[in-house]
Amino acid sequence: MTPRERWQAVLDRAAPDRLPMDYWGTDEATARVVKHLGCASEKEMYETLHIDKVIAAEPVYCGPALAADRDEFGCRFASVDYGTGLYAECVENPLASFDDLAAIERGYRWPNADWYDYSGLAGQIEGFEEYPVRGGGSEPFLTYCQLRGLEQAFVDLVSDPEMVCACLDTLFDLCFEKTRRILEALPGRVDLCYVAEDFGSQEALLMSPRTIREIFVPRMKRMIDLAHEAGARVFFHSDGAVRPILSDMIEAGIDVLNPIQWRCAGMERAGLKKDFGEKVIFHGGVDNQETLAFGSVDAVRREVEENVALLGEGGGYVLAPCHNIQAITPPENVVALYETGYRLGMEGAR
Repeated sequence: MTPRERWQAVLDRAAPDRLPMDYWGTDEATARVVKHLGCASEKEMYETLHIDKVIAAEPVYCGPALAADRDEFGCRFASVDYGTGLYAECVENPLASFDDLAAIERGYRWPNADWYDYSGLAGQIEGFEEYPVRGGGSEPFLTYCQLRGLEQAFVDLVSDPEMVCACLDTLFDLCFEKTRRILEALPGRVDLCYVAEDFGSQEALLMSPRTIREIFVPRMKRMIDLAHEAGARVFFHSDGAVRPILSDMIEAGIDVLNPIQWRCAGMERAGLKKDFGEKVIFHGGVDNQETLAFGSVDAVRREVEENVALLGEGGGYVLAPCHNIQAITPPENVVALYETGYRLGMEGAR
């Protein structure tokens, strides 16, 4: 099977020729693995390690001119050095000084879907015709946090939910229209839409289940329905301890659950498989906070074996790290992840 056919088999609850495997990593981590393997490109790394990488297709910004350090929302970013690499962090929040919704409506200009060029989407996946494609989706509360500031955004959920909902409606409308145009530009080629919000910390939800159910789920369902109408599946990402709202998300229509941070409270793999294994595809599960970053090669192999046994029993699992592999991770551990997954996948297919 091709990587895309392998993914489609799992999504259809059919038997693939082997366990599919995906890859997430920072640029620095990926470069280290490419160099370690002696590969000439990331694609060669995927082929060498038998990775069924999902390829992203995204429209290119073509709207009003932006300052070099700002995005289309007016957020200013700075590169933060964490020792082994860089992350772009939002350091200026354009809506932080606004007191209410009326002030935002008077003084802020929202981006619109016409600010993006969709004509080059097909070219972005040239050379990757055999791979699955991700296009469109939403993560608007992340944008809202950048607009208002992280702490204030969470305060707003309690102190001024009307303002939050109005802003989220505008952001969801933007995501909806961009996704609609992406799906239209790539008819039948988008396999996954990324519908996300980080609802969990290591120990619990970051907000109440009621807030998630009333403010987020109905708006996310509109995105989910759009993807399904186009024949795409919905890839739901939320870090952390999110078990209390999984039934709500599954009822709303998600198809894939990522990233399975099994060290977080309530996210034990056997329990998730028992309660939700027939309702959703699991993606991720290989811990990048401890095992990949600081564990031995043998520890990585054992964890992959556990994931395949627990999450992969009876199918419905895509092996992958539980988030971006960090640059501190030894390349040998990354190789062990995929070599072990490939071996077990081939053995399971016999």
